[in-house]
Amino acid sequence: MANSPISLRDRILRELRAGGPGAVASTSDLSHLGQPAAVRQALSRGVGDGSLRRVARGLYAIPREDPALGSLSTSAEAVVEALQRRDGIRLLPSGAHAANLLGLSDQVPMRMVFLTDGRARRIRVGKREIVLKRTTPRQMATAGRISSTVIQALRWLGQEHIDQAIVEKLQRRLSPRECRQLLDDARHAPAWVAAILDRIHAPKAKRA
Repeated sequence: MANSPISLRDRILRELRAGGPGAVASTSDLSHLGQPAAVRQALSRGVGDGSLRRVARGLYAIPREDPALGSLSTSAEAVVEALQRRDGIRLLPSGAHAANLLGLSDQVPMRMVFLTDGRARRIRVGKREIVLKRTTPRQMATAGRISSTVIQALRWLGQEHIDQAIVEKLQRRLSPRECRQLLDDARHAPAWVAAILDRIHAPKAKRA
């Protein structure tokens, strides 16, 4: 039967494979494949037989195995993308996670902290934890732009720990267009961060 839970499960597996290795989908991502109750039943069957993994509440992925490493954990980044699609929220990298994304810290944090305009929560993905912290509209004003990550990384580092080497590293990391974006968004940052954004932008402005 075309609409049997087994055939629907196979269509779900095909959908996830089409998203590439490590793709994560929510029930809403799969809603075009069938009725909600049928999709949920097919997902439950997939988890039961091991063809699917429930990586967080309402989020699913295909288990991956490496010949040398064995079972691979689901990418926390893929979970974050699925969360944004499902809940229609904005997420802004913060803290050590923001600094790591920009190459300002070699430490890969076990806690990925995001500011959000959605509800606060914590989600465990393997050994890592995704922490969503609800914040103010002012902080979310730059969400989705590189300036938001730079502002949060600088705030995490602290004014006393930001030297010329940090400024130059960001100048190398960012394009002239991105540096102009920093200047446009400086009004959303604390005064001391805005001053550093101006320092990052200045040499790029001369070369642009």
